[in-house]
Amino acid sequence: MTTDTLTHPIPSAESIAAAAEADPTLDPLQLLMKEASRYPLLTPPEEVELSQRIERGDLAAKDRMINSNLRLVMSIARRYQGQGLAMGDLVQEGMLGLIRAVEKFDWRKGFRFSTYATLWIRQSIQRGLENSSRTIRLPVHIAQRARKIQRIDRELTVKLGREPTDEEVADVAELELDEVIEIRKADRALTSLDQTVGEDGDTPLGDLLPADQDDPADQVADDLQSQTVEAAINELPEDERNVIQLRFGAGDNEVHSQTQASRKLGISGQKVRRLEESALRRLESKPELAALRRAA
Repeated sequence: MTTDTLTHPIPSAESIAAAAEADPTLDPLQLLMKEASRYPLLTPPEEVELSQRIERGDLAAKDRMINSNLRLVMSIARRYQGQGLAMGDLVQEGMLGLIRAVEKFDWRKGFRFSTYATLWIRQSIQRGLENSSRTIRLPVHIAQRARKIQRIDRELTVKLGREPTDEEVADVAELELDEVIEIRKADRALTSLDQTVGEDGDTPLGDLLPADQDDPADQVADDLQSQTVEAAINELPEDERNVIQLRFGAGDNEVHSQTQASRKLGISGQKVRRLEESALRRLESKPELAALRRAA
């Protein structure tokens, strides 16, 4: 991952909140939507051109690719409302996935960036939800610091356009480096535990989208339903196919967490995880689904 910072970082939660405070009539999410609307959606040739420039270290191209896909982040994030994180936090988690997708996208494989980025954005939001729910299992004083570290990690990644170092997180958090490392280690020790994250909310951010604009997530959903992708998934053993369809929202399914998939299929969370990993190994040789393995 690059160590450079973005030339024009995407708006942080703090900058949006500050703007909202300056004008109380403006909703923070509307401000972010307004910022996103400044950048038109990219055509396939533009995606390729920007990706080639990004490979050469062009930070302005990286900015453009990120900002032109902010609406995609928000349209995906709204589907996870009511599951444990505020909408602003969901958007920031999604931004982390978007940044990673921009950095790892291989235009030579021939699929749309939005298709690839959707997998990263979903995975990042799902992990954010799981991390948020895991902190309740830690001792109170550690859980509070873990949440602080998670928040600063998200904010620095968005600000810098890369993952921050332990030292950078410790500096902003005003904690000792050893303490940051130990808290992260304690948090990661709970990673394998499945969590219940609640029910879907009923206030979609899509209501804020201008009526004359298509929802980017719907466009991506169409891409993901291509005959080639469906054929690859349908070739999987039935138990693996069922897990993949739930975990990644394939077919007519909504995206499910591991816990939700476990409950729906009537199997353990560990078995869901094993089946998912097995299915992804089978699919990783398929160019259209290569992004699934990298996003997992």
